[in-house]
Amino acid sequence: MRRKRYEIDIKKNQTFGLNITSMTDMFTILLVFLLQIYSTNDVQIDLAEGVRLPASISDKNPVDGIKISLSMKELKFDKIKLANVQNNSIEQTAIDPNDSNFVKPLFDQLQKYNKENEKSAKAGKILFQADQELPYSTLRKVLYTASMAGFPHLKMVTVVGN
Repeated sequence: MRRKRYEIDIKKNQTFGLNITSMTDMFTILLVFLLQIYSTNDVQIDLAEGVRLPASISDKNPVDGIKISLSMKELKFDKIKLANVQNNSIEQTAIDPNDSNFVKPLFDQLQKYNKENEKSAKAGKILFQADQELPYSTLRKVLYTASMAGFPHLKMVTVVGN
């Protein structure tokens, strides 16, 4: 003898209530997730005069930090001029005679900033604007000096696009 399969008795005119509790939970979780990853950009970056930034396809938001700019004419810490740039190189009077990669005025300014802002200086973040035409050897001097002053996290400022 065959067993009879249990079948639910469905009436054709019967209505059923929609249980939206689980759907509400899903949308709540989705909303919390989206709010956590959403970032409003608070960083104000003023383009340094005479600096043509390189292009990048990165879509990361900038972080706040110390602003250093290196144009074809000068090296600046925030708005303070530290050294002149001539022939795609930082002037010799700003370079330490014992170390050809060490920019003394930049190091002094970063040390001064460290003493005045101990809490924010511990993060060691620098936003670095550099002209796209400058050679890497010139950029390396700024990178080296910043790392020697205790600022290992240097972010290059770029323009979004190709």
